[in-house]
Amino acid sequence: MDAKPSEVRRVVLDVLKPHSPDIVSFARQLSSVKGIEGVNISVYEMDKEVENVKITLLGKFNDIDHVRKVISRLGGSIHSIDEVAAGRREVREEETLHDRYSHSG
Repeated sequence: MDAKPSEVRRVVLDVLKPHSPDIVSFARQLSSVKGIEGVNISVYEMDKEVENVKITLLGKFNDIDHVRKVISRLGGSIHSIDEVAAGRREVREEETLHDRYSHSG
């Protein structure tokens, strides 16, 4: 069986970036990557020189290395890949009993 790998549909990245370029420019650059149809960037922590951002990429793409290169060219670095969705359909997470009861204390 010679199955073609499925395309990535959604990736959530934790990225450290300088203040400049701003997140608008960052999003525009990432949205120009082939196959990426949407980009969402949220700042969740800010320092004097850098900010930590959560970047969500939507579309049908496979070249995460190209995404990494764009982020690096803009002065950022990926701390972690926090979520990935791949395949013919995107699967939405459902809350489980473990999720519900593991947060109570």
